[in-house]
Parts: sequence; structure tokens; C-alpha cells
Amino acid sequence: MALILYDHRERRSDVVKSLINEENIELKESSLLSADYIIQSKVDDKIVEVGIERKTIPDFLNSIIDKRLVNQLISLKENFNYPILIIEGEENIFALRNFHPNSIRGMISSIALDFQVPMIFSKGAKDTAAYINVISKRFDRGLPKVNLRGQKPLTLKEQQEYFIEGLNGIGNSTAKLLLEHFKSVKNIVNASAKDLIEVEKIGKKKAEKIKEIFEKEY
Repeated sequence: MALILYDHRERRSDVVKSLINEENIELKESSLLSADYIIQSKVDDKIVEVGIERKTIPDFLNSIIDKRLVNQLISLKENFNYPILIIEGEENIFALRNFHPNSIRGMISSIALDFQVPMIFSKGAKDTAAYINVISKRFDRGLPKVNLRGQKPLTLKEQQEYFIEGLNGIGNSTAKLLLEHFKSVKNIVNASAKDLIEVEKIGKKKAEKIKEIFEKEY
């Protein structure tokens, strides 16, 4: 059974109240550094996580203004196997604030194309809870392996980025920083923890974890 973690700030939300009433759900409160909800499950003997950022439509618009949204999207990409943004509410998104409609469309397009974070538009808190429940149940059934026929082959650079992204806690932007700094995958593998820390976004703990992955016997 998948575990659903929710941030302590969501404790009194109608989403949590709805999830509590659902059967066959393991729900736990936590102080989350990233995302409002995390779905944890074991797939092929590996822990995978879905990070869900939940925003009402007014909060979504406000987070565009104060730049929170960009940092939150980066954090989702960096920390979770499956990042998701849920935009909640039935208000007219183009009428709530003094935004040009194309500015909002541009941000939504950027989320999909630049950040590559899937978006779910829910009608309200109960609908959001239902989506979280359905997503957790997909892990219980096992995720299907989809073969995209005709998928464009990855370039060498993309393959290198993909390889480094596979390391625990390394997202696309950090993979690029590592490759730009060390120039090759081989150099990253051979780098010391001290060398790795020189790269932006790589702290001592993350550097030691990378070295452990490369050096510990299977």
C-alpha cells in the first residue's frame, strides 16, 4: 500500500479531511521541505515518490507574481520521481487578477514544456483528494511500462544527462551543472566528494551519497 504524506500546514485542509475518510489509505502528517503531498511506494524494490504541489487558483496567480512558483517547480523536479502540480478551483483564472491572459497562458505553457511538470486541474479540495487517492492506487496496482513507438532517440548529451539524473536527488538542472563542471560522466565518477561540493547545488550530504552509489559494492 502506498504511503501518503501531507505537510503539517495542510492538516486542516478539506483535502486531508477527505483523505482521512477514504478506505485503504495510509496517511501520515510530516514537515515536508518540498511539496504539499508525497506519495511513496515501492516499485521493483525501489522507493519511488510522487511530489504534489497543490495550489488554489488565487495562490497560483500570487506565486507567479512573487516568483515562488518557479522555485517550487525546480524543487519538485529535483526531489521527486514524479512531480505534479495540482491547480484547484473553478474560478475564472483570467478574471481574478490584473493579468494579461497571455501571461497566464505563457506560464502554464512553460510549466508543461520548460519544466515538464504535469498539471492537474481539479474542481476543489474533494476533487484534489480523489486525484491523490487514484494516483496512490496506481502504484498499488503497479505502474504499466509504456513503450512509445517512434520515440526520438536521445542524443549523446541527453544520454549523459539521463545517466546522471538517475542518481538519487539529482534532477536535470543539477545533472547539467555536474556535466558542465566535470565535462564527462567518467570525470564525475572519478571525482572526490570534495570536488563534487564545488558544484552549485551539491552539498556535503549529497556528494557523499553520490560517492556511495559509485563506490559501494553491489
